[in-house]
Amino acid sequence: MSFIAAIVRRVLKWAAITLGVLGLIVIFGGFLAFRILVEPDSAKFGTIPDEAKAAGRTRESLPALARLCSEEPADCNYFAQMDKGLLVKPADGAAYPKEILQVAQLTKLTPEQVRESALRGQIAWIAWTGGDDRFWDFAARNTAGAFDLLKTVSSYKGMAYGRHNRWSWLGLVNEPCFTEAKGPDKDHYDLWLDQRDPSCPADPLADPDKYKGVGFGERGKTVPLGSYYGEPTGVMGLRLFPNPAFDEKAKARWNAERFYNDPSYYNDKDLVRPYRVGMACAFCHVGPSPINPPADPENPKWENLASNPGAQYYWVSRIFFWNTGPRGADNAPAQNEGNFLYQLFHTNPPGSLDTSLVSTDYMNNPRTMNAVYSVIDRLGPSLVTGEEHLTGGERDNKQLQDYPQTAALSQFWNAASSTTHTMRVLKDGADSVGTLGALNRVYLNIGLFSEEWLLHFRPFIGGQKISPIKISDAEKQSVYWQATEDRTADMATFFLVAARPDHLEDAPGGKAFLEPLNSDKVKRGQVVFAENCAACHSSKTPEPPANSGISDGICAGGGNGPNYRACWDRYWEWAQTRQFKDAMVKLVTARDADGNDTFIPGNYLSSERRVPVDLTQTNACTAIATNGLAGDIWDNFTSTSYKTLPPVKELTVYHPVSGAAMPLQPLGNGRGYLRPASLISVWSTAPFLSNNSVGYDDDYASYDRAGAADGQSSSASTAYKESCPAANADDPYLPCVANRLKMFDHSIREMLNPQTRRVDKLTQLAVPGYIYRTTAPSCLMVPSGFVPSWLRSLSKPLHWLAPWVIDRRGGIALGPLPKDFPINALTNTQLLPDNDQPDTFGHYWRLLEATPTLISAFKKMGGECSSEMLAKPETQANAEAAVRDTHLVDTLVGLSKCPDYVVNRGHYFGADLPADDKEALIAYIKHF
Repeated sequence: MSFIAAIVRRVLKWAAITLGVLGLIVIFGGFLAFRILVEPDSAKFGTIPDEAKAAGRTRESLPALARLCSEEPADCNYFAQMDKGLLVKPADGAAYPKEILQVAQLTKLTPEQVRESALRGQIAWIAWTGGDDRFWDFAARNTAGAFDLLKTVSSYKGMAYGRHNRWSWLGLVNEPCFTEAKGPDKDHYDLWLDQRDPSCPADPLADPDKYKGVGFGERGKTVPLGSYYGEPTGVMGLRLFPNPAFDEKAKARWNAERFYNDPSYYNDKDLVRPYRVGMACAFCHVGPSPINPPADPENPKWENLASNPGAQYYWVSRIFFWNTGPRGADNAPAQNEGNFLYQLFHTNPPGSLDTSLVSTDYMNNPRTMNAVYSVIDRLGPSLVTGEEHLTGGERDNKQLQDYPQTAALSQFWNAASSTTHTMRVLKDGADSVGTLGALNRVYLNIGLFSEEWLLHFRPFIGGQKISPIKISDAEKQSVYWQATEDRTADMATFFLVAARPDHLEDAPGGKAFLEPLNSDKVKRGQVVFAENCAACHSSKTPEPPANSGISDGICAGGGNGPNYRACWDRYWEWAQTRQFKDAMVKLVTARDADGNDTFIPGNYLSSERRVPVDLTQTNACTAIATNGLAGDIWDNFTSTSYKTLPPVKELTVYHPVSGAAMPLQPLGNGRGYLRPASLISVWSTAPFLSNNSVGYDDDYASYDRAGAADGQSSSASTAYKESCPAANADDPYLPCVANRLKMFDHSIREMLNPQTRRVDKLTQLAVPGYIYRTTAPSCLMVPSGFVPSWLRSLSKPLHWLAPWVIDRRGGIALGPLPKDFPINALTNTQLLPDNDQPDTFGHYWRLLEATPTLISAFKKMGGECSSEMLAKPETQANAEAAVRDTHLVDTLVGLSKCPDYVVNRGHYFGADLPADDKEALIAYIKHF
């Protein structure tokens, strides 16, 4: 027996050793797999040239203009009629506009030098894409068939939109001088593209001789070489470029008819299109002029367009999901409402977009397209409260004195102390390295130098550790980056000249909507504004008391950095005093010797001091965004002062099912603050808050408009017939004066009367606003053409093993999630911890613990995602049961990076004012 026992012990010992070794191998293999999945391929950083450099081009070969304005005035002045016509050359002997003269005095340039610099900047803003067509082609091949700009610019007969209703359905601005396609364009591989109006001159920027395209890949072979500005598409801000990957094999496979209407053809990550679409800043920022709106919004003239208001009517859910259509007469969900990706995009109110969508920070965070107003009036305040300290790669940003056209503005950068004095554009005040750095970063964020950018994160879905894109690498490897740097000083000049307020009194019929500034009602409104609003919404404020510590000592220059909260609290405490309010009233009501108002002119109508989100009580996700933190993607574009901001106080957020209050304590290091919005032209910029949530009521009531409800026809006969002036002022999606004012009136009253705001009706306890929820049962779907080929080859056994995740064709279909599911409960799931997160191991453990619940929930949902199944009532019932029985939402809330789901709460300042004071305040701010 002892012999047998010894053998058993030996066998057990070796079995234990073997299992231990195997366990170590599994652990080690899992660790390696985890690192491969999560860690970036850092060996490639800074080693890959962009297409322009690979083609042997230099920055000098990509000038803003081929020749001087005096030699080629047509090129220089192509967009000059836009932006109030401020850049049109005066007739001989006529004076330059006062805006140009003001900038000439500031920059010490001649008026004509200012005009020509601004024109170059205007061209860069509207037409320069910097090679980002490469990225947007990547996006078309990596967004599961949802996004395709080549279809967005088309007017194919079977789609819900075309040029005739592009504005009213998509919110995109039609470029003047084009007509709608009536058939396939034989010169463009049978694509249904807008056609140039023969009565208009050619776009000079598309001239391939003057602006010779970048000869990379197949360009100049199967497709023309083209211009480095591309050719116009008929949509402002989108330019068409030959696809360098369109070789003879791709050409033989190309079929435009199938591209538009055959999912088995176009749902293919390997499909090579003959063209790529590049995106300029204008795509998200050009809109109808508030003071000179087009008579026909679908057919604006150049003079009806402005570069600075932002794309206020832009529908992300319709643009980023190309084949979306309206609901029918029965109001049943449209086809794409069954796709959760559409539901994600549908959370974006018109005029808003999550700008971290690509380099995801694990938060669904729609934010308004920034209006760019009164740049010149922001310079002075930045010298007072905009001081930011730069270190390391932050110092690689260009500054204004690096260029001759802005060299006179040297006071904004001190190389010796490494401090910049800067305005801030992003909602959280993160872009804090100087004006030119902020402009250059925008181009990276829309795809410039994607060869490098995409190495630093996993686009759209995350799951890879994010690392900084370095300016030094862009300088070394990207000719497009260099050429963009060469344009941004001109863009700064452009905005100094052209980004001027749009006053209601200057709009057609606008004076009829205003009460006189000297009326008793408006005078009372001035006092109400001074006492309740001006501390955050005026760049003109009283001088702080001497030695108060508000603007001296650690708070000099705004106090930005680790002591900022103490500085803010000092300022805010003073702003509540009678001393401050009385002095503010004097400023607001001041008049010059001729009796003219001196407060509104030259006032940016924002203090630009970072405001703690615990004070505003608005949705926290914007304030706690992380892409600008140390070691994150925009590390080089945020200041050290920003990265050392202290934490804000604990916040209160609400559970999306129970409605119960929950605590949220954001980390600091940049998180937790908001830049106060400017109130310039506020009459024209509603809805309000940083996410356009106050004043926006999405109940699908508008889904049968825009001439698209007749069975997805794009016939010009179905065009939406509204025009300006509006026959129907209640239509919130027309850019006419009366419509803007109706939206303003609705939104400002919700701001001042929070109890009238839209509220969520599905939580067990009441919550102070609404929550983004799905509008129909919806699935996370990836067509088989977008999954790896090895996965498709195993579709049958994988579908047999997990039919709730792999469909019969090898595609992915998870769900369906039920109608009214809280969207951000899923989208805000944090896959990886932030660089400064203290409990990294705990984060991964929570994910591991949650995995069984996630699997159980989706398994119970079943993965039946066909249109027929999604329409059945039992599908909704089963999905609701799966979510409820597995406690899925509770699990997701525990994994959330931003568990703040109520999107239109906060900014309750003024809510307690008497009704008459609210009316007086509204009457006054219409003059802004």
